[in-house]
Amino acid sequence: MIKVGRARALFERLLKTITVLLIVSLAIVVVLGVIYRWSGASLSWYDEIASVQLAWLTYYGASLAALKRAHIGVPGLIAVVPPLFRVPLVLVAEAVVIGFFLILAWYGYIVLVILEGDTLISLPWIGTQFTQSVIPIGAILFVIAELLNLPQILREASGRAQMLRHE
Repeated sequence: MIKVGRARALFERLLKTITVLLIVSLAIVVVLGVIYRWSGASLSWYDEIASVQLAWLTYYGASLAALKRAHIGVPGLIAVVPPLFRVPLVLVAEAVVIGFFLILAWYGYIVLVILEGDTLISLPWIGTQFTQSVIPIGAILFVIAELLNLPQILREASGRAQMLRHE
């Protein structure tokens, strides 16, 4: 069985690789778009592809941020709560976050079913289902990131992380 730390490291490497590839490809598309527009021969697909890439970068980047615990949070709130209530509060907060992203994944899937047969306007050989698949995929990746962080979050909430550091 793969340990959580190893799984987390592999998942982080995957998300970093995807995110870097998306950043580089978006930069290339934007630079090409500017060069072609400046030369008077605009690319018909530039705007549509750049916006899809930006959406993908947002979803994959958010999953990476969640894995690194760099997303919006209020750790100071947990710290001021009496120790008896910290773990239950963290569990409720994690359940809300994970529940939200599971709902997002489900409705993202429903959107994909509705979009069956639609294509991009400027590149009709690319299906809209493919471009919008980032919604359920990104949501599931976010859930995985939260689940991989859960053991550490619970250790911190219970105070065991501090005890382990002092030993």
